[in-house]
Amino acid sequence: MNVVVALDAGTTGVRAIAFGHDGLTVASAYREFPQHFPAPGWVEHDTDEIGEALDAVCAELAATLDGHRIAAIGITDQRETIVAWDRATGRPLHRAIVWQDRRTTETCERLEAEGALSEVRATTGLVLDPYFSGTKAAWLFTEGGVPMDRSVALGTIDSWVVWRLTDGAVHVTDVSNASRTMLLDIATGSWSAAMCELLGVPMHVLPEVVRSCGRVGLTSSSCPLGAGIPISGIAGDQQASLFGQACFAPGDTKVTYGTGAFVLMNVGEHIPPPVDGLLTTIAWSLPDRPMTYAYEGSVFVTGAAVQWLRDGLGIIGRSAEVNALAASVPDSGGVVLVPAFTGLGSPWWDPHARGAVLGITRGTTAAHLARATVESIALQTRDVVDAMSAGSGRAVASLRADGGGASDLVLQLQADQLGVPVQRPVVAETTALGAAYLAGLAEGMWDSPDDIVANWQCEHHAEPADDRTHIEVLHSRWLRAVARTRGTVD
Repeated sequence: MNVVVALDAGTTGVRAIAFGHDGLTVASAYREFPQHFPAPGWVEHDTDEIGEALDAVCAELAATLDGHRIAAIGITDQRETIVAWDRATGRPLHRAIVWQDRRTTETCERLEAEGALSEVRATTGLVLDPYFSGTKAAWLFTEGGVPMDRSVALGTIDSWVVWRLTDGAVHVTDVSNASRTMLLDIATGSWSAAMCELLGVPMHVLPEVVRSCGRVGLTSSSCPLGAGIPISGIAGDQQASLFGQACFAPGDTKVTYGTGAFVLMNVGEHIPPPVDGLLTTIAWSLPDRPMTYAYEGSVFVTGAAVQWLRDGLGIIGRSAEVNALAASVPDSGGVVLVPAFTGLGSPWWDPHARGAVLGITRGTTAAHLARATVESIALQTRDVVDAMSAGSGRAVASLRADGGGASDLVLQLQADQLGVPVQRPVVAETTALGAAYLAGLAEGMWDSPDDIVANWQCEHHAEPADDRTHIEVLHSRWLRAVARTRGTVD
């Protein structure tokens, strides 16, 4: 049987999964790698350690494929992490600076004070924030000791993985990853000379920008999966998840529940008007088709709030226990938790907000607080989806959900808040699946996106409640609570 292998180079580990034509998992392997925190707010990865994890999962997967032929490789990755390396030796010139890193906050604030935000927003669809790769890349040259000469290659993790798999023969990135750098003109899908000059990043170090679907190179003889395998699909993790969830029509929307939550809506072939609190990003680019764009909203704290109940308050022993505890009461008893532990993400985008628990009485129990915590996941996601619907002019007909926090209870609360069905697919690893589909489409494993739509299967379906009176009261109470947390920190 032919399989497509997806290599998912995430924030804490590397996963390799082989998928069959039916979109189901044939075999998989996973390795974690260390996180490095050299200063407060700084997060780094040793790129060699990522490479070692990549080799290990490829070798383990190859040993378990039992004669299956690998038709193609697809790559997905933690998007905004940046790395520089020597073109001749392939050696990293500095640890990778991770998407979570905040060391360039002052740079972003200075650029915004100088009036650069409108140009950045219009060109890149992003906002001035250290989350994105551009200011981190500039820091490597100004503070990190990386030279600006032509011996240097710079790229996001997908670029590094392709370089390693091809022994340095190919230096590329796809449009979805490139659109997260703050260096790409999302209208043309090409590097912006103006953005590179603004941020101080030399264009000659950047990779070639390619489509998300299409052969970019072949694996070298040193690849543990074997030599001569086409590398034919690349996408950033959230865009890959949108593709893996078969969200191909404008208005199709997915949410990934993890430590935070990422909501993406397919908005079609034209760049939509900017919406405060949302990002505009390239979703993917397929052969012989216009680029597909997406709105993206990031909720900073969802699963992390459950971890706070576990580690900070000690009211649960394991994160999974929160659902049973929350379901043990019919509602939160009037308690509202706004988990703005590190500020509020989309659609508020307020770094000065801080968390609050409101509505506590003598009758409040741990179960009520657990219920309010789980409700906050659905309420924050509703606010993002509402902003997307208003900006795009498209009502969301249903929501597809994945990630470790996509429990039955969360899906039901989400369906109630949105008033539409929420569905969880059979294949949980939608990010890896999306990368596999992109690669397999390029190599004829699947004929068209219609095959992917046919493969998608629902594992759990949550229908919204008929009576929305209590639901709207809860959302109104939530909005009042959010307003009280805004601007807490000077």
